[in-house]
Amino acid sequence: MKLSSKTAHILSQITTTTKLGDLRKIAKEIKKDHELALELWSTPDFLARLLAILIMDNKRISQDTVNQLDQDMLMMHPPEERNQLMDWLMANQLTKDKKTIALIESWQNSVSPLQRRIFWYYQARLRWTGQIPPPNSLELLNEIEAKIAREEPEVQWAMNFLAGWIGVYEKQYRDRCIAIGEKTGLYKGDMVSKGCTPNYLPEFIAIESNKRNL
Repeated sequence: MKLSSKTAHILSQITTTTKLGDLRKIAKEIKKDHELALELWSTPDFLARLLAILIMDNKRISQDTVNQLDQDMLMMHPPEERNQLMDWLMANQLTKDKKTIALIESWQNSVSPLQRRIFWYYQARLRWTGQIPPPNSLELLNEIEAKIAREEPEVQWAMNFLAGWIGVYEKQYRDRCIAIGEKTGLYKGDMVSKGCTPNYLPEFIAIESNKRNL
């Protein structure tokens, strides 16, 4: 895709030292511009793609759109970057419209690991934002117990994250969520940065529930 002068000018503002906050400032000036977003996405620079997501029009995001973005992420980016791109897409676009929320809710058994990741991550988000937990926690825990051990790493993380928040907010499932962590051993012994909560479920649930006096 031949880049417009507008796109080229925006790209000139993005360097290796550009931070996420800088991208948000640029996006605030641009507002919504789906065509420009597609040009930025075509580059395929990681930071340019993060900016592209911020200025997309969520009314124009369909399943086909997500599939294409998904494939681009898989082809062009290492795991850490593609997970961040997909999570950024969820937080900044997919959760902003009922139509795209419905897409997320349909991805539990998607063939795409990134889309499955977002299904589970969204369910966790519904809980950690402090809302009343949805009534599907038991069903989801059954699925996590059955599938987490053989899932892709990016999906495992989101499943584990959801089990953590269920264990924090729903005491009736706390022991069961802790047991998932003990059985899988996922993230046990992993080093975490100061101020961050370990992902190992027994530790995560203990720390986060104590913070909230739950």
